[in-house]
Amino acid sequence: MGERVMTLHARLVVARPAFTLDLTLDVAPGEVVALLGPNGAGKTTALRALAGLVPLTDGQIILGDRPLHDVPVEERPIGMVFQDYLLFPHLSALENVAFGPRSQGVPKSQARVIAADLLERVGLASQASSRPRRLSGGQAQRVALARALAVRPALLLLDEPLAALDAHTRLEIRSELRRHLADFDGATVLVTHDPLDAMVLADRLVVIEQGGVVQQGAPADVARHPRTDYVARLVGLNLYRGHADGIGVKVGELLISTSEHLEGPAFVAFPPAAVALYRSRPDGSPRNLWEAHIEGIERHGDNVRVHLLGPITAFADITPAAVADLDLTPGQSIWASVKATETHAYPA
Repeated sequence: MGERVMTLHARLVVARPAFTLDLTLDVAPGEVVALLGPNGAGKTTALRALAGLVPLTDGQIILGDRPLHDVPVEERPIGMVFQDYLLFPHLSALENVAFGPRSQGVPKSQARVIAADLLERVGLASQASSRPRRLSGGQAQRVALARALAVRPALLLLDEPLAALDAHTRLEIRSELRRHLADFDGATVLVTHDPLDAMVLADRLVVIEQGGVVQQGAPADVARHPRTDYVARLVGLNLYRGHADGIGVKVGELLISTSEHLEGPAFVAFPPAAVALYRSRPDGSPRNLWEAHIEGIERHGDNVRVHLLGPITAFADITPAAVADLDLTPGQSIWASVKATETHAYPA
């Protein structure tokens, strides 16, 4: 067990025609780091580079004090769960899980004991003899996780591990996976495009856009203080960059009063639900008030999301009743406001 307590230090440089991935990644033993980013950002490339499935153009992968970048894939102390699980269709669940230890030279009977123990840990002892086609999506995911853990990896790599599941199963498996990851004493790197998976499963988020890190930190910090439009959309905030003068943040021609008092370059963010809409200029003129045009209206969960164009581009989330009451249609002018207490500023 002692040799598995290793920190991952990696600099991953992979040159591609469209972009170059250049990512520095440090993951401590027992830590779960989620790589988040839009499609094509380089998340899966990074994961496959760690596994040795994609060659590095430059950089290095050090696990503990052992360089891995020149080590063949099959000799790396890595367990991997692929998005579609890639279970061997002709093998039972037990044989799938035992495959890793067997390939490491563990005797067949001992490998089966390891596999049976892991299947019990993931709640699938009763499915030991079932082949993959007989398993549900959630069961297949758990077998894939057990198979990855069976090789006693120092580094666990998860590529969109919940993407193939339906919403109900995903909820159940997400909480189970969190428990299993909490019990794992190696380093874990998780790739996902789902912010909820990342927020629930990870200790730290690393956000990648166009091959580079744009933001990282604890999930709550990233959610509260997004630094790019992608992150803001991910966590459901309107985000702007401007200049703070103590009483608010100037974004273009609009001064947005905030609950924080800053000076200098700053971000300001507020949730779409904090935006109030009016057919005509409201009496009393709230401090953060501007005239906008409605670019579009769409359903958003139980509410309606209104896309606003004006001195700032913003989303407003209101109830269907409010849409009817205000008689909103695309193209019309509208007044929008947000309370200073609902806006938050932080240094850019």
